[in-house]
Amino acid sequence: MLRRAAILMDIYEQIVELRRGGRRGAVATIVNVRGSIPSFKTAKMLVRDDGSIVGTIGGGCVEADVWQAAREVMESEKPRTLKFDLNQDPKYDTGLVCGGTLEVFVEPVLPPAILYIFGAGHVAFNLCAIAANAGFEVTVTDDRSSYATKERFPAAREVYALDFEEATQKLDPNESSSIVIVTRGHRDDMRILRWAVQTRARYVGMIGSKRKVIEIFKALQKEGAPAHLFDRVHAPVGIDIGAITPEEIAVAITAELIAVRRHASSALPHLSWFKGAREESDATATAEAIEDGEQNL
Repeated sequence: MLRRAAILMDIYEQIVELRRGGRRGAVATIVNVRGSIPSFKTAKMLVRDDGSIVGTIGGGCVEADVWQAAREVMESEKPRTLKFDLNQDPKYDTGLVCGGTLEVFVEPVLPPAILYIFGAGHVAFNLCAIAANAGFEVTVTDDRSSYATKERFPAAREVYALDFEEATQKLDPNESSSIVIVTRGHRDDMRILRWAVQTRARYVGMIGSKRKVIEIFKALQKEGAPAHLFDRVHAPVGIDIGAITPEEIAVAITAELIAVRRHASSALPHLSWFKGAREESDATATAEAIEDGEQNL
């Protein structure tokens, strides 16, 4: 019993270390047993994102299959339950088991969902509070020291009063991060977006009208930014719920953040205007090329 307790403590400590390091993993737990198996109910095994393991659920082919499932669970970020019949499947007959059935629950270990908010105005103020309540660890950045304060954003994990250029050099979003750009000016929006689309962030969103978004998109393209980088940008930001006030807009943005975080399978009432503008531009160019070709026949 003492050894089991020590193994469990080691697994839990390793889970904390993974999350602190922004890494992924999956925990496999034997949740149901019938008959004789090469382990015990509640046995756990942690599979890290580099393939290494802590603990065991009995070894052999069962453990190998669970290891593979754990890798898939890390990618999908959705738990799975595996069932094994050690009596019926000959590949589990290693001579080490008497025969039985077991179920193994595999759940993902994910790094904290971090939200980087650029801007500290009314939308940012409400977004920080709502997103923090939804489980995001929020970092707020603004170049105005009177706005970017811990007193104004008590729910934020970190608050930076920095020039945006300096802030983008300091921050390094990982694959579980989201970036929302809600500054007070087009120039700052464009500077941050230029950086954001080249990060590993899972979500990039920018506030603004369709016209503003398309103008910024075209300006960055003229600078030489590859068009495909903007396909994942959510702009105008947030799910279309008819939001008008800063509070409502913050709800719409948080809803979209949650949908992306939870891999919502249904289509959202939102389109990337960057992608839409490019497709419209491509279609126009194609039509013009066809028209020119016809005139030259």
